[in-house]
Amino acid sequence: MDLEIVFEEFPVLESQNLILKKIEDAHLQDVYVIYSNDKVFEYCGIIPKHNMKTVSKMIQHFERDYNKQSRIKWGIFHKNESDTLVGIIEAMDFNRKVSMVTIGYFLAEEYWGKGIASEAVHALVKFLFEDVHINRIQAEVIPENDISKKVLLKNGFIKEGLLRQATLWSGKGIVDLEIYSILKGEYKRRQA
Repeated sequence: MDLEIVFEEFPVLESQNLILKKIEDAHLQDVYVIYSNDKVFEYCGIIPKHNMKTVSKMIQHFERDYNKQSRIKWGIFHKNESDTLVGIIEAMDFNRKVSMVTIGYFLAEEYWGKGIASEAVHALVKFLFEDVHINRIQAEVIPENDISKKVLLKNGFIKEGLLRQATLWSGKGIVDLEIYSILKGEYKRRQA
């Protein structure tokens, strides 16, 4: 696990249609559009934010978390609209002992159903396995979130099981979580 690749200098990731890069203050309006939409966080442990000042502080928190090497949030930008933030994807809970990380993602509502989440997850998985040398990538999904589960399965993740009443999610209370994961060996076999 080579976390210096992640935290020495903010990595920019590219796929066929997307650029994953740092979220800046200039993206405040786009971040607000995402975080103020209740539908975006229907299946997340995030409470929507309906105050521009609060969202502005969140962008500073993204930077703080990155500097603390606790999590990294990439803005998802479509190459055709390279300055419009269409979503956010993150890697967090880096566990050096077992070379593992958890990922999460969400998109602005107008970009749902266009394959963007699947392509962003693919780009992140490729980076984490090939450049950072992670061994295990996992995602936690609330059981009702069928669309997110499809994104993970499309990218080779396997459902490991259900954690019953396992965690407290803001705005949701105590929830069940399904765990999905992919191992580096599985990823390599898919690429071969």
